[in-house]
Amino acid sequence: MKLQNYISGSFIEPDSGEWMEDYSPATGEIIGHVPKSQKSDVNKAVQAAKDALPSWSSLTHVERSEWLDKIADNLESKYEEIAQLESKDTGKPISLAREVDAYRSVKNFRFFAEIIRNLESEHFEMEDANNRIIYKPVGIGALITPWNLPLYLLSWKVAPAIGMGNTVVCKPSELTPMTADLLMKAIHEIGLPKGVINLVHGDGIGAGSPLVSHQDVNLVSFTGGTSTGAIVAQSAAPSFKKLSLELGGKNSSIIFNDCDLDKTVPGVVRSGFLNQGQVCLCGSRILVQESIYDEFVERFVNEVENMKIGDPSNEDTKLGALISPEHLLKIEEYIHIAKDEGGTILTGGYPCLPKEFEKGNWIAPTVIADLKVNSRCSTEEIFGPIVTIHKFSSEEDAIKIANNTRYGLAGSIWTTDLEKGNRVAEQIHTGMIWINTWLHRDLRVPFGGVKDSGVGREGGKWSLGFFSETMNICTKYD
Repeated sequence: MKLQNYISGSFIEPDSGEWMEDYSPATGEIIGHVPKSQKSDVNKAVQAAKDALPSWSSLTHVERSEWLDKIADNLESKYEEIAQLESKDTGKPISLAREVDAYRSVKNFRFFAEIIRNLESEHFEMEDANNRIIYKPVGIGALITPWNLPLYLLSWKVAPAIGMGNTVVCKPSELTPMTADLLMKAIHEIGLPKGVINLVHGDGIGAGSPLVSHQDVNLVSFTGGTSTGAIVAQSAAPSFKKLSLELGGKNSSIIFNDCDLDKTVPGVVRSGFLNQGQVCLCGSRILVQESIYDEFVERFVNEVENMKIGDPSNEDTKLGALISPEHLLKIEEYIHIAKDEGGTILTGGYPCLPKEFEKGNWIAPTVIADLKVNSRCSTEEIFGPIVTIHKFSSEEDAIKIANNTRYGLAGSIWTTDLEKGNRVAEQIHTGMIWINTWLHRDLRVPFGGVKDSGVGREGGKWSLGFFSETMNICTKYD
């Protein structure tokens, strides 16, 4: 496939005439070519969004919600195509691509269509006046998304952004461009007014940086690594753009001795290794109360070793390939670091796979014990199929360990004592905590982190708030 940018309702090649290669993580083969866009391409996309803004923002919330439903309907008709492309482009199992990526991409548009359709002005009465709060568009949005959940996260931003009357320029990861292209084809097919949604492919330097710093861009919603997020914030700050940053995580799964091990073990395995651990919410540090440590570790390792790793297109596969050779090298380096830090590798290594996958980015899920809680592997975001396991003695001990990283995105607590679970949860410095589950998402609740895990919240009314400007109109009575 040779992808193109989508600007003002047309698919066009980059001005530079340059292309990047898109590789299959599973086989290493070239599966597509991606535009290597530059500042001139970004300028065209922003101008298209600017031209479309007046007429699009003048529509009612109900009218824009109808467009979101049309996008959802068309995406739903491409459900299997979304899953196939996402699995091929990211290396994740096809079953996961269906259950998570395809499902949520459609769901995101339907969800925001519904809440925006029912959005009403708020009123605050005074003795002699009425205050009416309305929501107005911010303007032009730059939406920058990562490679791990490409269409899932792009739809999570696009739907509320255009639903609230903004026009947007999207910049997906150059590593996983396929489903962003599919979304542009879907909106093109339904006749969405040109310029409302634009897409520019490319890398961070050529396309991302000029987009974020563009003088006509009014808001930036970025999901990605913490170091890149810092650069984005620095670029956006001089022009006071509205900014949302969903960044990295180093999340703890806290297992108390009164948990239900039959449910906890598979739940913690899922939280550690879903999508090969390439999810910012993954529980990559596992804290186990010392009295059940040995039993938990034995059962946990057995569960991990029973996960099927291999061909992403196989319906039974639970773990696929890592996103790139560079990311595989990073994972390998952290395993070496763990050994140098005194860690014990309880399971891991390289899977035995058919020859067709020998050039892919493969490594088995790795479980590491005996590391200090302040070691690099226990506190730094690895973003791969590596978890570290640590003992703790008391609630206070678990809380202290969970809070000893620079991140604060998510976490989980496993206990049959719900009062204790909630008590501990409130003392963790993080944006989200699950008790006796993980990644159980209600789209109405806020999503985001604290510390180096980001700035701001999206989801439900928080997305509506970010992608709009609230205005108060005060009317005094006679």
